[in-house]
Amino acid sequence: MRKALLLINCFVLSIGHCGGPLIMRLYFIHGGKRVWFSSWLETGGWPIILLPIACAYFHRSRTLPSSENKFFFMKPRLFIAAAVIGTLTGLDDYIYAYGVARLPVSTVALIIASQLVFTAVFAFVLVKQKFTSYSINAVFLLTIGAGVLALNTSSDRPENESKREYVSGFVMTVGAAALYGFILPLVELSYKKAKQEMRYAVVMEIQMVMCLFATGFSTIGMVVNNDFEAIPREAREFGLGETKYYVVVVMSALIWQCFYLGVIGIIFCSSSLVSGIVIALLLPVTEILAVIFYKESFHAEKGVALALSLWGFLSYFYGEIKQSKKGNPPLHLLQSEEMPSFPNPNSNLPQSV
Repeated sequence: MRKALLLINCFVLSIGHCGGPLIMRLYFIHGGKRVWFSSWLETGGWPIILLPIACAYFHRSRTLPSSENKFFFMKPRLFIAAAVIGTLTGLDDYIYAYGVARLPVSTVALIIASQLVFTAVFAFVLVKQKFTSYSINAVFLLTIGAGVLALNTSSDRPENESKREYVSGFVMTVGAAALYGFILPLVELSYKKAKQEMRYAVVMEIQMVMCLFATGFSTIGMVVNNDFEAIPREAREFGLGETKYYVVVVMSALIWQCFYLGVIGIIFCSSSLVSGIVIALLLPVTEILAVIFYKESFHAEKGVALALSLWGFLSYFYGEIKQSKKGNPPLHLLQSEEMPSFPNPNSNLPQSV
């Protein structure tokens, strides 16, 4: 059941990670200019999470006594942690949207792949993640890949965009990768320090709270920037038409929810590092889709960066396979002695889904 849940979350994450930047870029290509609004859309679809939470509640009502069944299981300690992480996520959403507004999707995807480096570093500091020579090699290769991209920052600069704007977008995207590399281990640390039984129902509640506070952060930015007043005018002037503008907006909100649910679901089933690995592993898919749909250039630097990234992924997974053949648990399942034992989701999973 746990492996099946992991695979499901990987699939959900792939939808959000590949579709999210593509539809966000579609908004900017056809006349959208509101960065705060774009960041708001990344988490603004949070109410949809209430649907699976309600379904899980009614399912439990048939199997659990009413005294044991609750609509929300999250305790105040975990709620506060989710609120703080959500606020950081809101900041990261804005930085990321700023980068997507100025860079091609293929370039953004390659830069975001470097978040695995930051995830690995922060996972080592926060949750005592253990490393082998293979995982260190993967981190090194991804770092070099991002550096290769930085050597040529103008060959794929969009038309009517200054070099200064392009460089600022590049720097902001690297910042988004670094911040999200910090957020992923922080989510894992929250799970370990929650002092309550972790069920998948709680994972969905965490996502809802995170997205709620991230949306609140972006809402403040929209109010200050007068985005709410500008949306109707922007819809009328949208290159694909007013109706398709709102279709893009709604689909963006829904697709990004898939990303966040997949991320925290994988952390629940495995670890933050594995979540970062899966995000990076989807890089070739995003690259291919960007070239197909937006006719983006794929110059030599991108090819080298992509090859280094794939080499890094293969290095990591090869190390995991060797570790398994030795009869040891994969590195991402090892627990630090300082951390409390992670409750086994299998024990209560049928009741909590």
